[in-house]
Amino acid sequence: MSKRRLRPARPARLVVWLVAGVLVSIRACQSLEPPPAPPADVSAEHDYGVARVVDGDTFLLDNHTRVRLIGVDAPETVKPHHPIEPWGPEASRFSHQFLDGKRVRLEFDHERRDRYGRLLAYVWVGNRMLNEELLRAGLARYEPQYHYSRDKKLRFQQLESAARAAGRGIWSTHSDRSP
Repeated sequence: MSKRRLRPARPARLVVWLVAGVLVSIRACQSLEPPPAPPADVSAEHDYGVARVVDGDTFLLDNHTRVRLIGVDAPETVKPHHPIEPWGPEASRFSHQFLDGKRVRLEFDHERRDRYGRLLAYVWVGNRMLNEELLRAGLARYEPQYHYSRDKKLRFQQLESAARAAGRGIWSTHSDRSP
């Protein structure tokens, strides 16, 4: 009885299969439709229409550019796999009332985009800034850890402190107070 020896797999065959798998993966990724790129002409000197409010601190411009308010964080209402946070619906309603049917002026700071590609801005309707109004109403917390103007940070901190002292919005119940 002759013994048959098993041949080891040829390395070339393995390489061919790996390369084919990588090429198929690359092709599949290329066929996915990328999100629309924001226009290069988004600037503070221009007014923009608001297409849709996403939640208290995020909205879409008419040109499909996603804008995130810089320096403030409203409670979540639409984050996937995350519960709706207390005061989130109120913050979202506030932003709807502030932005719906309005033209906004965007003001930028050191960082122009966040890690998700959203445009970071101070958002003005007339002479009122949404970032400040949310803090004043107690419907957002200020975010000191990001890179933006020291003057704005101080102003935002003062507005949050005043809302906290007055017990407005998220500061109205003991269970919602942060340390």
